[in-house]
Amino acid sequence: MGLPRIAGQGLFVICDPHVAATPPMQRLEGYREQVTAKLTACLERARELGCHPVIAGDLFHWPRENPNSLIVELIELLRPHMPSVLVGNHDKYLARFTRDVSLAVLDAAGAVRLMSEPGPQFWLDTPEGPALVGASPDGSHLPRQVDRNGAVATVWFSHHSISFPDFQDRLLFPKEIPGLDWVINGHIHRPQPMVVKGATRWCNPGNITRLTFTQRTRERVPAASVWRPGAQELTRWPVPVLPFEKVFPDQPFAPEPGPEERKSLFLKGLERLAWRRTQEGLGLKDFLSANLNPEHPETGLIWELYEEVAGGSKRP
Repeated sequence: MGLPRIAGQGLFVICDPHVAATPPMQRLEGYREQVTAKLTACLERARELGCHPVIAGDLFHWPRENPNSLIVELIELLRPHMPSVLVGNHDKYLARFTRDVSLAVLDAAGAVRLMSEPGPQFWLDTPEGPALVGASPDGSHLPRQVDRNGAVATVWFSHHSISFPDFQDRLLFPKEIPGLDWVINGHIHRPQPMVVKGATRWCNPGNITRLTFTQRTRERVPAASVWRPGAQELTRWPVPVLPFEKVFPDQPFAPEPGPEERKSLFLKGLERLAWRRTQEGLGLKDFLSANLNPEHPETGLIWELYEEVAGGSKRP
């Protein structure tokens, strides 16, 4: 069976909505209504532009036990648009995508086009010709090369910890991937400058939902993005949002952590895993991959310990 074919002028990219019924992190009450309003605005804009919507992971903030009323609301919102949805780390429980997570319910209800396995996903039939769209969900590998098979453009969605300019300590470095024109990444919430390696453009548009109570978040305008064949860059579309003061507490910002504090946060993260507080879908291997710097001398030892404890399971 061939890949599905979808007609469209381009792709409307929505990164990491983090839908939840109760406010996560430091968000105030009203979060549910605000985040679903953002999704509604994005889907309506995609329809106006004639673009197919793609959610690049973390549709949900918590993978399970979302109230039925929220699931029904999302089914009714998404089904008319049938967005393609990539599985992110927050969409998985205990680092696995299983049929008992909320995103699987949306899939079973026919409200989304699920992208849960790595590889080519669909053909986008554009006025300029067919574009091949692929994806690598959280925890899977990016392709080493892509068979264009006559495509006028190739686009690959990912949900990975990639070494963009503000995140030089991440383990996955942009490089040219033969046959691939674009990598569009979710997961990293802070927008990043595009990185060009040979013929491959690496983009990280940033999430549409403000979650962290920081000065940087105050200054940032959340945006979705539009990709079209022949474009040299993604086109940003600012998402309608309430003022920062309406959605976060009225209090001073905490100091930004220094290098030693970041090490302490790493240890706290390990402690969190030890207590199995994994409702946000973060497994030990994913945590280490996202936080270990390959240039640090202790990294090799940590991976050796991981392999021993995990019973021979190899590092990435």
